[in-house]
Formats: sequence, structure tokens, C-alpha cells
Amino acid sequence: MGGGGRGGRGGRVSSSDVAAQRAANAEAPRIPHLLPRIAELFQPHRGALAVTITLVLVSAGLSVLPPLLTQRAFDEGLFPPGGEPNVPVLLQLVGLMLLLWVISAGLGIAQTWLTATVGNAVMARLRVRLFEHLQRMELAFFTRTKTGVIQSRLQNDVGGVASVLSNTVSSVIGNTVTVLAALVAMLLLSWQLTLVAVILLPALIAAQQRVGQVRARIATKTQESLSDMTAITQEALSVSGIMLAKSFFRQQAEVERYRAENDTQRGLQVQLQMSGQWFFAMVNVFLSVIPAVIYLVAAFLLQADVAVTAGTLVAFTTVQARLTFPLLGLMRVALDLQTSGALFARIFEYLDLTPAITERDDARDVEASQVGRIRFEHVTFRYPDAGDDQRPTLDDVSFDVEPGQFVAFVGPSGAGKTTISYLIPRLHEASGGRVLFAGDDVRELRQGSLIEHVGIVSQETYLFHATIAENLRYAKPGATDAELEAACRAASIHDTIAGFPDGYDTVVGERGYRLSGGEKQRIAIARVLLKDPPVLILDEATSALDSVSERVVQQALDSAARGRTTVAIAHRLSTVAGADVIHVIDRGRIVESGRHDELLALGGVYARLVAEQSTDVVRVPVEPRPAG
Repeated sequence: MGGGGRGGRGGRVSSSDVAAQRAANAEAPRIPHLLPRIAELFQPHRGALAVTITLVLVSAGLSVLPPLLTQRAFDEGLFPPGGEPNVPVLLQLVGLMLLLWVISAGLGIAQTWLTATVGNAVMARLRVRLFEHLQRMELAFFTRTKTGVIQSRLQNDVGGVASVLSNTVSSVIGNTVTVLAALVAMLLLSWQLTLVAVILLPALIAAQQRVGQVRARIATKTQESLSDMTAITQEALSVSGIMLAKSFFRQQAEVERYRAENDTQRGLQVQLQMSGQWFFAMVNVFLSVIPAVIYLVAAFLLQADVAVTAGTLVAFTTVQARLTFPLLGLMRVALDLQTSGALFARIFEYLDLTPAITERDDARDVEASQVGRIRFEHVTFRYPDAGDDQRPTLDDVSFDVEPGQFVAFVGPSGAGKTTISYLIPRLHEASGGRVLFAGDDVRELRQGSLIEHVGIVSQETYLFHATIAENLRYAKPGATDAELEAACRAASIHDTIAGFPDGYDTVVGERGYRLSGGEKQRIAIARVLLKDPPVLILDEATSALDSVSERVVQQALDSAARGRTTVAIAHRLSTVAGADVIHVIDRGRIVESGRHDELLALGGVYARLVAEQSTDVVRVPVEPRPAG
């Protein structure tokens, strides 16, 4: 798109670059360059994090004291130099160990609560931040992106990093401190045995890096498959999807489509679970064999006249055992970080999208005295994904709408009529020329102020799965019951609503499917009337209705348009015959302009369209069935 979508700032990604970015993310090492951004998420919780880190450090430091006390219990309590067990010393050491375990347990509970609180707060903030950013994206982004894929980013991807956000900080710090403390304790006990215990650690760390890269690639494919599954679910199980499947008896085809993607997801999940299992099996074997190797090495040390007491051996193997779990924990966290890097990359990929339509820092409010005045000056519009060899959707379109005028746009399907209605409230951005609203270029106006003065009634009415009153109050949250009734009377729908058993508390169902097309459309008109905008845009608001419903809705639209500037996009020409000005659009250009009778007299495109819609339906003769 033009205007705000061109010439982005450095480091920003346009929404049209998502596919290329995703391909790059699939191979790029994620965690190193993502860590600063992940750390930024924790900034609002610095105080809680400081307390958590303090608890982790204290708990990790305390965890290596019991093995050292165990050495003293053996060498000074059970087998002292005198030969007889020293019970008072044993009682003192055992009591101290018990106290340390109780303190560690209490610290662990407090640490768990803090990490869970901070982690879930960060995840909730990240989800809202992503949702808020998506709300700012231009309309075209949603027309080319599956709703299910967007839902998957919000739910599956953000939910997938929950454990990382909740546990990573405490796990990394706690396990690191425990490992370092254990290594120090082991060195104090016997540097010779320590060398034996850690000799293969560098090889294990190198193997872990390789496993992490594999898991990250599988995780990326897994999330993409999950997005596809969510998209299939959203499409196939929506009311419209179910209606389509049942209409063509394609339910089993939808099941097979879902089953195929589900089988892909199942295979990827198995790969994800199994990747690294051989690595951890190797680590477990290595760490399990070390105590036996230590006993063997201790025997050689004793033969070489190196003093190794029984207490030293018991304490060393105890410390080494306590080293096992935090070391495994660190390796698992490292793998989880590399795996979750795929999810963070997908989340930040959306957060890095630059809305094609942005608001200037010096944007101003709509000039109230000029509201209702609309002007197109040599406007051109081309969709971003349209090729240079394709003709623009709108090409050098210019026209004026005066306050209070009823201006209609008609023409063949695909001529560019609806695009004009989207350019006025800046749902799309003009590629060239200027769109003026109340005398100002729409790019210089605050988006909220612009939308506040425009009401849109489209062909595809959207109602939430809520009550009629809740759907109406979407336009004006603080509206009173009297205001709702007045708007519905103006839209010729109050009596119908009053006839429902629950009245305005009637739940309309998914997308309003419990109501008829005419009822939904009149509720949509009432919703716009409740907003009371000075400019009304009618985008083929009756084209999908039967003739009876159309007459009722048209009366409501005529009532709604009274006293307002109205821009109508029409398929049925009879609905705009009384317009002040009718512009005929053909292949993106205005080819005729005038009143109904003037355009008929021209005998051009408009006259042809009127003739086509006036022609009676040709009846196909039915041949008699053969006898017998």
C-alpha cells in the first residue's frame, strides 16, 4: 500500500515480507539475538526477579552444604580417630542437616510462587501486546492471512513459551550456582577425583548444541503444522464452513483434510519428543558410571599413597550425585531455549510487522465545520501483491461530495467501487493522489477522529455471538435502553425485536445466524444509527437480500441517510435512482457522472446496466416427457 506503508524505518518488517522472514528464521541461530528481546519482557518485573534470584542463590548455596556435613558425620561422628562414634557431634550435624533441608524446602515454595507469578504475567503481557499490535495492522493483512494462523500465534506460540518464561531464569541461575558450588566442593574434597568426574563434559556440551539445533528446526515445523490445523478448524467448524460442507456433502473430505494435517502433527510431535533422547541417555549413563569409576580411581590413589578417607569418598559421590540433576537441568534448559527460540521467532516476526497505514505524530482531529465534505484528487490504488503488469484497481479517480449529498457509485463487479468506500475512512491507503475528508488529507488526520465521523453498513453484516443489546452497544458502550430503542425504531427493527421472547436480550448466535438476513442488516443499521455519524457509507447493503427484505431494509437506509452525507456503493441500481449524483465506475475509472435521468439519456454504461437489470428472466422451455 501507499503512503504510510512505504519507506519504512530500519529494522522494521513489512507484512508482505513474512514468508521470507519465516524462511530465514528456519535456519538462523535464534537464541543469541533473541535473548535481549526476551530479557526486555521481564523489565517490568525487575523487583520480583531480584527477590527470585536472591532466593535461588541462597537455596543453591545451601544445597551443597549437606554433603560436606556428611563428610564430617563420617569422619568425626561415626568413625572418629578414637574409634568410638561421637554421638553429640552426630546429633549436632544431623540437626543442622535437617534444618538446612527445611529451610531449602521453604525457599523452594517461595521461589516457585514467584517464578509462576512473573512467568505468567510476562506471558499474559506478551499475548496482549501481540493482540494489540495485530489490531493496528491494515485491513489487507487480514484479507491475505488465515484467521486460524493468527489465532495460532496468539494461543499456541505464546502458550508454548510459557514454561520457558516461568522457569528459565530460576532454573538457569539455580542450576548454575549449584553446579559451580558442587564443583568447588568436589575440588576441596579431591582435585584428582574431580578431573575424572568432569573429563567428558566438554564433549557433552558440544553434543547438546547439535541436538538443540535439530530440535529448533523440528519445533518450527511443528508450530507451522499446528497453525495449519488451527486454520482448518476455524474454517471447517465455523457456521459458514459447516454450511458449505453440508451443502456439498463434503464433511468427510473435511475430516480427511484434518486427519492428514493431524498425522503430520503427530509425526512431528514424535520427532520432537524423541530428538535428544539418545543424548540424555548417554548423559545418564556417563553420570551413573562415574561413581564406580571414582571408587576404582580411589583405589589407585590409595596405592599411590594419596590420602582418601571413607568420608571423603562418600561426600564426593554425594556431591557428584547432586551435580547430576542440576547439570541435566542446565542441559534441558539449553535445549528448551533453543527449541522455544522457534516460537519466540514466530512471535517477534508478527511484532516486527509494520502496519502499512500509520498515524503521523502531528496528526490532527477532523475539522468539525467541514465534516461531510469528501474529495478524491487523482487517486490511484493498487494492492501491494498486484504485479506491475496488472492494471490498478483505481486509476486517476477524482470526484467531490458535498455535505448532505447522497452520492452513489455503480458499475460492473470488480470495477473498484468498494475500494473507494475503504479509502474514505482510510481502511486502505491510496497508492497515488489524495483523499480529503473535511478538507484535510486523511493521512494527516487522527485515525480515531476520522472513524468517529464515519459509519459503515456493508453487505456482510457481522454480529457477535452475544445479545442484540450487546451487539448494538458495540457502537456506543454507554447507550441507554431508550437510545437502543430509538435507533432500532429508526432502523425498522424494534417491533421485530420486541416480538422475540427475550427481546433485546436475545442471543443472536454465531455471526447472527439465528436471525434472518434482513433482521441482521437492520440491526447493523441500528448500530450505525446509535453511533450517529455525519457521514454514512453503504457498501451494497441490500444486494444479498430478497426483494421483501430489501424493501424493508431500504426504508431503514433511507431513514438513516436523512440529514447525513451518504456514499452508497450499489449493485441494484433501483436503490440509488434518487441519488444527487451517480458515478459510474468501469475498470477503475469514473466513466460517467450525473443524475439517474441524465445518465439514461446518455445511453452509455449506466443505461446498459439499467437495461440488464430490467430484462425479464428468460424462461427455458420444458420439453414434454416421452410417453411410457
